Amino acid sequence: MAYETFIARGYLRSKRRRTVFPLITLLGVAGVAVGVMILITVTAVMTGAERHFQQRVLSVSAHLIVMRYGEALQDYEKIGQRIEALDEVVATAPFVYAQGLLRSTKATAGSVIRGIDPNREGQTTTVLSSAILETLAADFARRQDAPGPPGIVLGRELARQLAVAPGDQIFLLSPPVRGKDAARVPAMERLKVLGTIETGLYDFDNSLAYLHLADAQRLTGAGGAVTGIAVRLADIYRADAVKERIAAELGFPYWAKDWMQLYHNMFSALKLQKTVMFIILTLIVLVAALNISGTLFMMVTEKTRDIAILKAMGATDRSIGRIFVLKGMWIGLTGTLLGLAGGFGLCALLQRYPFVHLDPKIYPFTRLPVDVQPADVALIVGFALLICFLATLYPSRRAARLDPVDGFRYA
Repeated sequence: MAYETFIARGYLRSKRRRTVFPLITLLGVAGVAVGVMILITVTAVMTGAERHFQQRVLSVSAHLIVMRYGEALQDYEKIGQRIEALDEVVATAPFVYAQGLLRSTKATAGSVIRGIDPNREGQTTTVLSSAILETLAADFARRQDAPGPPGIVLGRELARQLAVAPGDQIFLLSPPVRGKDAARVPAMERLKVLGTIETGLYDFDNSLAYLHLADAQRLTGAGGAVTGIAVRLADIYRADAVKERIAAELGFPYWAKDWMQLYHNMFSALKLQKTVMFIILTLIVLVAALNISGTLFMMVTEKTRDIAILKAMGATDRSIGRIFVLKGMWIGLTGTLLGLAGGFGLCALLQRYPFVHLDPKIYPFTRLPVDVQPADVALIVGFALLICFLATLYPSRRAARLDPVDGFRYA
């Protein structure tokens, strides 16, 4: 063992009652531990919220959408086949997107109408269960022989706002349609509620409504065209690269947009909040590091005679400085390890017990989501140790520059 390490450990274990160093050392350790624990817990919750939002959004939205500038897609089946031929593309499904006004006997509400092919939608999104998709397909097939009102699937909050349940009937008031199909588009269409869905995102649940693709084409005046093509990928994080390949394959006037662009504002806001919280909570570790620095300053003052003796015996300035750096880093490392244990323990408690209940109208979850990522933990540990190391530099430099003569004179 190097003598610098031996001396630093001796100072750390000092139990002389006349000094307050043991208490100050414990306070330094506790400060670092609390800072690291809070950092790990809050970062895990923010990461969990981000991943939860991502899962919810991707259950409703496809990984990519392909559309055409200025008009709908007429030859969407051929385009879908060309897209599916590309590597990393798992499936495609056409969709019709429109806005409309839904009216029941008790209320009226605006809605986002999405026309889907029940036989293919489940390959690109997961929000609609197989039972709902089968019900939508069976209803459309039944109406080929026995005409009746088209079926519609509503978001849970939208159904609650309209005060309807499966089996009830509502009316769709379509916006004015221009063009050759305008005369064939009904201004008001009676629909039958087939069921409700819950996405976990209030804004979606409060506005989404699903129709069969053929019904949506007729009610919106799209004819045989669709608004776009939804694309599912094998790896969602390759969406940007696949998007560029699709744009190059189809060329102008077709364009593609990935899920990160579609919900850029939401994910940017979450990432910004996570970054800001990390910076703010790092200040707790910084305050604890200042406590470490103060402890070392006091020790340098008390150990002036010891430093002078060591220098008189041949210790170099570098060795003297290393002694106090090691003492400070041991305090920081101990606090960091305790903070890691406390952070992991608190995250485990939050995962097991719902201490905090959240309003589902504001958040897509009723309890705090926790997702501890190794990269986040490594970053927190690295920052904590770096701050503690920087806090030791000035006191150790003061100790290294101490003149042995002054040490004996004023000790």
